[in-house]
Amino acid sequence: VQLQAFGGGLVQAGDSLKLSCTASGRTFSNYRAAWFRQAPGNEREFVATITSGGGSTYYADSVKGRFTISRDNAENTVHLQMNSLKPEDTAVYFCAVRAKPPGIFEYDFWGQGTKVTVSS
Repeated sequence: VQLQAFGGGLVQAGDSLKLSCTASGRTFSNYRAAWFRQAPGNEREFVATITSGGGSTYYADSVKGRFTISRDNAENTVHLQMNSLKPEDTAVYFCAVRAKPPGIFEYDFWGQGTKVTVSS
């Protein structure tokens, strides 16, 4: 599976932004998908995940209530709607597909990242 993330940019605090990640291949709909982020000088951190069918989601506490993960399996795409953005959301955001069992925090396939910068 190859992943292409896009939609990042420079926004102001309080603004919204929607990230998208398109997957190649016909097996995308079989896999859990997720978003992670990495701020400068920090380790990569989990943001959100969604089950293969889209019926269940899980978020990091830092984004809960502000971010929404969704997917369109017909389009092989997973989205991350980010609202009420804060400067601390500034990071490179990565999409990932196919969780390594038994958990939901390690994945086999990764996109190249899209940069989000939130100014105060």
